Amino acid sequence: PIWNVAGGQAVGDALYDEILHPTAGRLIERCDAILRLPGASKGADNDVRLAIKRGIPVYFDINDVPEFVEA
Repeated sequence: PIWNVAGGQAVGDALYDEILHPTAGRLIERCDAILRLPGASKGADNDVRLAIKRGIPVYFDINDVPEFVEA
């Protein structure tokens, strides 16, 4: 909603890149790990690069996440 009010038009537009990607980068700093879900996404690929750069584990399969318990 905030992005729309600020004038965002579509996922991937300039405002999206200016606001949401940096916000995601700051959130990643607080993560214990990242689970990369399937599908094409420049933003998610960038999140993976940031996590690896910061030494945060990245998993590509839920079954590889340590201590994962299915609800």
